[in-house]
Amino acid sequence: MLDNLPRGTICIEDIEMGMSRHLRKVVTDEDIEMFAQVSTDRNPVHLDDDYARDTIFEGRIAHGMLTAGLISAVIGEQLPGHGTVYMGQSLKFLAPVRPGDMVYAEVKVVDIDMAKRRVKLDCHCSVDGKKVLVGEAMVLAPSRKFD
Repeated sequence: MLDNLPRGTICIEDIEMGMSRHLRKVVTDEDIEMFAQVSTDRNPVHLDDDYARDTIFEGRIAHGMLTAGLISAVIGEQLPGHGTVYMGQSLKFLAPVRPGDMVYAEVKVVDIDMAKRRVKLDCHCSVDGKKVLVGEAMVLAPSRKFD
């Protein structure tokens, strides 16, 4: 995994509009297998080449929520980072992610409510510059004052 900044915590007092963080990760067959195991989602479109070839995707794809998990990783590890509490997430899946794809996941601050410690983040994932997932997250950011 390739991050643009070290992991840790950015407290609400230090978060600014437009601030962004990202990571890049190649989605592997092993990732898909492990996600199927943990989630119990063993849909053959993710696991069976023969089955998946005959679908609209014409081949195996990663679970959409595996891709969405990369957004969670950026939020939980970088922005705001450790101590962040997820309050909500909207997602729209635009295109499939395939085994071997390098996924770029990015979050960007679009609104801050200092009094409530809430941060709204624009989120997206892309493969080769093409967006495959878009959405928005609302999180409760850690604070030096309380944490």
